[in-house]
Amino acid sequence: MKILVLNSGSSSLKYQLIDLDNNQVAAKGIAERIGVRTAEGASLTFQTNERPARTISADMPDHEEAMRLVFQALTDPEDGAIRSICEISAVGHRVVHGGERFVEPTLVTEETLNEIDAMSELAPLHNPPNLAGIRACRRVMPDVPQVAVFDTAFFAPIPKRAYIYALPYELYEDFGVRRYGFHGASHQYVSSRARQLLREGGRDVSGIRIVSCHLGNGCSASAVVGDRPIDTSLGMTPAEGLVMGTRSGDMDPAIIPFLMRRTGMTPDDIDDLINKKSGLLGISGTSSDMRDIQSRAEAGDERAALAFEIFCYRVRKYIGAYAAAMGGLDVVVFTGGIGENSPDVRAAICHGLEFAGVVIDRSKNDGFRGEGDVSAEGARVRVMVIPTDEEMMIARETAEVVTRLLEPAAHN
Repeated sequence: MKILVLNSGSSSLKYQLIDLDNNQVAAKGIAERIGVRTAEGASLTFQTNERPARTISADMPDHEEAMRLVFQALTDPEDGAIRSICEISAVGHRVVHGGERFVEPTLVTEETLNEIDAMSELAPLHNPPNLAGIRACRRVMPDVPQVAVFDTAFFAPIPKRAYIYALPYELYEDFGVRRYGFHGASHQYVSSRARQLLREGGRDVSGIRIVSCHLGNGCSASAVVGDRPIDTSLGMTPAEGLVMGTRSGDMDPAIIPFLMRRTGMTPDDIDDLINKKSGLLGISGTSSDMRDIQSRAEAGDERAALAFEIFCYRVRKYIGAYAAAMGGLDVVVFTGGIGENSPDVRAAICHGLEFAGVVIDRSKNDGFRGEGDVSAEGARVRVMVIPTDEEMMIARETAEVVTRLLEPAAHN
């Protein structure tokens, strides 16, 4: 079964064609600068598992034209990954916000699209472009089943005590003000993979307690018991929780009216401040990229060093809090661009958690790449590095929905 996975942004369209029969990516790429008039112009990057990447410059006024070019590249007789649209069993779309309505992957219908659109107020930067990509794909591939897979859905089981804010309850009832959580496909994939690896090693994982740390430009931590999430750091929006590249994470909410009164900032100004000017960038004053932060800190930049310290401290604090929430801790998983590639960040986060049984083996951790265990021999808590694969998770979820739909037809 081949599943095309799409992640539509406001001016981009990322895609992967995943062959689930062998769990391989048959083709992948990205259409960039869709609908943007620039000197560079729009472009489509395309590569298969047999041929290197190539870039195609083309006019892409909208997502529909971008989708047509993706399909042309996939079916190119010289180096395409498929011969025809018929080889694609379904399309899985990443949708950021499903609210309380969509708590599992859902077949796309016109009614589904209208309901996703109605939730755009909860994710105004993400849901509208997600919808644009789905609608474009439906026009280009009208006979192929389309499935929406929601970032928030994995966290639907978290208990009310974890998702209700201590605000007037009517705000939840009337406007849906609550914790939803994001990066769901990533946390679902890495926690599932951690259980699989431990199970293969002979461990009983039925009630295993995992803290998964997705650390990249966006960051989040989640507490998972067995296969069930019980809490997560991102909230109603992707601004709460850990320090991120440009997002503040946790802060005193009274800072907002204080700044509005003192500076005359508008709600849009505050939104811009919290989401685009804070985090590592705000503290360091120079960069939102952890690689830059580390190199500047090593060169003696005090604010970069402070940004690094605050980033790691916040993650360590969440690990400790979630260990308390779960009544113990068995596994810490690092994933995402920073979590997978920065041994210094992993070491700094785990330093101080030895009392809880978290001990890293520095010789394993330093320079570690790929998937594996970097904890010290005999450590009670396993520390694992697992590269995330959100696209694979979306492909599997999509296949399950399509298979369920086909089962009744097979029995008729």
